[in-house]
Amino acid sequence: MSGITTHVLDLASGRPAAGVAVALEVKRGADGWERLGAGVTDDDGRVRDLVAAGELGPGVHRMVFATGDYFASAGVQGFYPEVTVVFTLTDPARHHHIPLLLSPFGYSTYRGS
Repeated sequence: MSGITTHVLDLASGRPAAGVAVALEVKRGADGWERLGAGVTDDDGRVRDLVAAGELGPGVHRMVFATGDYFASAGVQGFYPEVTVVFTLTDPARHHHIPLLLSPFGYSTYRGS
């Protein structure tokens, strides 16, 4: 299993958000981000294999969700072209789960289990 996973739920439709592109990045220095992995949510709205558990290190990371493309493919006008969730990993040996609750005009996230 990946050291970090995500689950995207489309609150407007009441269903998992399948087909959302997700990138996982780590902060490198003051100016940049390095991509560690990427994936697309499956029929259950999940990405289970962004990066292998041993490839994560401590530090500031982010997940970038291509929400504009997701809503456009469904013929829905969304407000956010992307959602970026920035977080700090202090214990990369633990599994981390970053869910995203999504609607065309808002979103919420939390640290899952």
